[in-house]
Amino acid sequence: MLTEIIFIKKLHPNAVIPSYGTEFAAGADLYACIDNPISIQPQETVLIPTGIALEIPAGYVGLVYARSGLAVKRGLAPANQVGVIDSDYRGELLVPLFNHSSDLQEVAPQERIAQIIFTPYLKGFFTETDTLNDTKRQDGGFGSTGKF
Repeated sequence: MLTEIIFIKKLHPNAVIPSYGTEFAAGADLYACIDNPISIQPQETVLIPTGIALEIPAGYVGLVYARSGLAVKRGLAPANQVGVIDSDYRGELLVPLFNHSSDLQEVAPQERIAQIIFTPYLKGFFTETDTLNDTKRQDGGFGSTGKF
């Protein structure tokens, strides 16, 4: 398991520093920084502030994912599926929570609303070509590897 220092700035006094639920958790929980509960109607997206800004090291990206319990039990998950926080972004982390359920959902102050995973990334250098190397799969698309 790799570790890296992530500098964090609290933008609001009630902001909660992200935390890991267990010793081997890959994702750190992000918390709602709100003064009062926020209601999210079915099929509605609401931006939930976290009250924090991060300094992610160069060469790393923060990926914001759903918390599995929140998604499965209440139908709340990031509207963009996976949020990408680039290392040069210094603004507040906002989580666009979408209500997939058919019931009104409420987010409480300091509730865990998403999780963030930090990972190194490879930056591609794109070079145009007229040909690509052949593979067994070639241009077989969706479901092409699951054929009997």
